[in-house]
Amino acid sequence: MSVELDCRGLLCPLPVIRLAKALPTVAVGDTVTVLADDPAAATDIPAWCRMRSQELVSADSNSYVVRRVS
Repeated sequence: MSVELDCRGLLCPLPVIRLAKALPTVAVGDTVTVLADDPAAATDIPAWCRMRSQELVSADSNSYVVRRVS
């Protein structure tokens, strides 16, 4: 199961906070797609993935796909 979070219009750190809350709701191996138009998300979401040892599958303009690893 994959989850999509529409965080467009939200400013940092809200997209990352919503990602952190949503990730435990999906099974290991599933993804969370974050739609975020805050320019800070381009830095914050990849950094959060590195710090939490989660996989950033793709980052394309305003869409970030994160796979739950653990």
